[in-house]
Amino acid sequence: MAVDYGVLKKGGFMRQKQKNCFSLRLKVVGGHLDAEQLKTIAEVAEEYGGGYVYLTSRQGVEIPFIKLDQIDEVKEKLEEGNCQPGVCGARVRTVTSCQGKAICPSGCIDTYALAKELSERFFAMDLPHKFKFGVTGCQNNCLKAEENDIGVKGGIEVKWIEDKCISCGVCEKICRSKAIATEEGKIVLDEAKCNYCGRCTKACPVDAWENDEGYILSFGGLFGNTIRKGEEIIPIIHSKEKLFKVIDTAVDFFKRYANSGERFSFTVERIGKDKFVSEIKEAYYG
Repeated sequence: MAVDYGVLKKGGFMRQKQKNCFSLRLKVVGGHLDAEQLKTIAEVAEEYGGGYVYLTSRQGVEIPFIKLDQIDEVKEKLEEGNCQPGVCGARVRTVTSCQGKAICPSGCIDTYALAKELSERFFAMDLPHKFKFGVTGCQNNCLKAEENDIGVKGGIEVKWIEDKCISCGVCEKICRSKAIATEEGKIVLDEAKCNYCGRCTKACPVDAWENDEGYILSFGGLFGNTIRKGEEIIPIIHSKEKLFKVIDTAVDFFKRYANSGERFSFTVERIGKDKFVSEIKEAYYG
């Protein structure tokens, strides 16, 4: 029986240089695997693979040296341990994320929760070319959001509460973008300089800032043969409903206009950035 290597690759089994051997890419959302999944992965690697795993640059796990005639057994074993093969090819890939505010003191949003929502909505979706999402929790940008076709960065929009302020000056000292100043005994926030890092409100000893968590989107990032930094073209988004409306619009733009084998950034460039920006702003403001 002829082997359809294209189908195998689409399902996460990538051919190795060694004959009839595959490196199996697993589905990992936001870099999160529980202990039972890790046990299963270790058992599969020991019994069917080369006795080790490879950690990819996008928080993925690959098990090399899976034999062609054992692929079905491997799938069954993985399913028993709540593990799934990942995907390759022209599809939405693994959604990456940092640990976000659930773990990290700098985090502004729940990155893993959002990564799961993005994965449930888009993972393995067939598209003209591969498509990547990355979610990072704050301006420290550990996940390098702008490297992705669509990057999401957590932010906090703040508003000073005068009645609570004790004029300690901590927020002004800690602001890296120099957006905060004290004038005539009052805090002045330069919104044009603020990058929504949230350092001021996190450091404030008396909670003298109102917080409005949000999402900063970037579009068209690439980090391979061609390197392009994703661009921010709309203001911070505070509504999850609006966030997904904008993302759906961007993905739909790619579906409608991309040529086969063309990355998102090149589609926007070919069709016209003005047209893309217009559609994204319509989704944001409309």
